[in-house]
Amino acid sequence: MSEQTPRPLDGITVVSLEHAIAAPFCTRQLADLGARVVKIERPGSGDFARGYDQRVDGLASHFVWTNRSKESLTLDLKQDAAADILQSLLGKADVLVQNLAPGAAQRMGLGFEALHGRFPRLIVCDISGYGEGGPYEKKKAYDLLIQSEGGFLSVTGSPGEEGMAKAGCSIADIAAGMYAYTGILSALLLRDKTGVGSRIDVSMLESLVEWMGYPMYYAYNGAPPPPRAGAAHSTIYPYGPFPTQGGGTVMLGLQNEREWALFCEKVLLAPELASDPRFAANYKRSENRELLRQIIVEGFAQLTVDEVVARLEVAQIANARVNDMQGVWRHPQLHARDSWREIDSPAGKLPSLLPPGRNAAFTPRMDGVPGLGQHTTAILAELGIDTAEQARLAAAGIV
Repeated sequence: MSEQTPRPLDGITVVSLEHAIAAPFCTRQLADLGARVVKIERPGSGDFARGYDQRVDGLASHFVWTNRSKESLTLDLKQDAAADILQSLLGKADVLVQNLAPGAAQRMGLGFEALHGRFPRLIVCDISGYGEGGPYEKKKAYDLLIQSEGGFLSVTGSPGEEGMAKAGCSIADIAAGMYAYTGILSALLLRDKTGVGSRIDVSMLESLVEWMGYPMYYAYNGAPPPPRAGAAHSTIYPYGPFPTQGGGTVMLGLQNEREWALFCEKVLLAPELASDPRFAANYKRSENRELLRQIIVEGFAQLTVDEVVARLEVAQIANARVNDMQGVWRHPQLHARDSWREIDSPAGKLPSLLPPGRNAAFTPRMDGVPGLGQHTTAILAELGIDTAEQARLAAAGIV
């Protein structure tokens, strides 16, 4: 397919006052669909996620993940001249995204109400920890804190008071970023109908609580919540990790009684177990999970991961290998589907995963990760600022 195939957001310009994960993850999805994303960064330091680590040939892992296909413009927004440049940019933009500290955008005159009169077609997306209004409006919010406030930690980890565990990735940021992304897409569709922009208010708390719908309803009206069950399912059994010969681990999941009977017959080679009254229904298996786990572990003790997976496949029982990160980099399915591309970065060429949800009508944008201020000169020239004025702005630390 030609690289010139039109993309859904070709011609859309997004200006983003972003840092960390939620807003950058949102705007990267927009860039994937063809939007031009101008990332505003502080001169000299930039998005603080640039300094989280140096694991990707000297670049930060979080930053590489969430910032491909963007343009970096340095502006010190505390200076009036920078604010003027930003206003000029917004005059050409379709979307403003920001996840600054609570209230910061409004103090700079960048709230929707202040901008809508000047730029009636501009869509403004505000991402924050707790959303506008309410007693938590100005409370600082980081991913782990929202995992805690949103109840995620209460149902994740191992049994016991000390067993809680955070997610190994920034799920509250990711949730908010994805709702911001879809909210912006819907606002663009709405603008096509109304001719005017709108405001989107996305909170990390509400984004994660939406994802907590199952455990919340399970604990409805004061009922006990799902117990923490480590990597196993809290209410369905057997559903989770089981050790095999040689230190391997297989993840498997049974959903119904037909699968339970097949598991007993073709995997454990113990068909009589299917009718054992201790295990004859899911709730009984869950109640007696320690005993059943011992039986399964003993059955797998003389089998390798490959042998257990082979039996599970014959029985058509859902299963997975427990991969580490190197296993994911090498995953045969990702390579068979040609899921990786090579992108540019300040550190050279890097592998980058194609966006999920492939559309056969276009190829996603897969441009490089920007260096700090890499596009400042070009963007200022585009706004009509000549070389001499650019030099003055740089000398004053404005860009």
